[in-house]
Amino acid sequence: MYELAVGFPTFNPEILVQPFYLGLELGLFCAAISLWRLMVVKWDLRRFKQHLSDRIELEADSVKKAKGELETLRRENEQLRIRVQSFNERADWKAPRDLEVYARAEKRMLMTVPGFAPAWENAKSDAIAELQSEDTGQSLPKRVFSRLFGSGSHSAQVREALPGPTANR
Repeated sequence: MYELAVGFPTFNPEILVQPFYLGLELGLFCAAISLWRLMVVKWDLRRFKQHLSDRIELEADSVKKAKGELETLRRENEQLRIRVQSFNERADWKAPRDLEVYARAEKRMLMTVPGFAPAWENAKSDAIAELQSEDTGQSLPKRVFSRLFGSGSHSAQVREALPGPTANR
């Protein structure tokens, strides 16, 4: 039944259950599983490398874009600082600036009144220093906000103190 043509050995299935062949079969099975896992790991590694490469490119582009925006903002800031400086040097802007200095000094005087002359000079020098720090860009300009939104309770105090039309006259 298992005999083939003359000269060819016949296959005996009982040979597969001998200990040597069982060990060989188990070793080949383990080798096949190991090779399969190796291929899967290499494929994952290649995929992760591509993902990392793509991410690095995206981050490099965003950093380059952010640096460009930062440089643009620095140039604009410098141009605005120069423009503010030129406006402060103009004669028609000198009077409103001095008025702002005096208004801020007066506001500080209302808070600290013990001795008028030294306190007035201190308040005026503080207001000048504050305006200079605003001009150099170290703090937000209060002039812009006070012109846009009013100065709150201070403007109400000024309106009450100024003589206005009354019903008795």
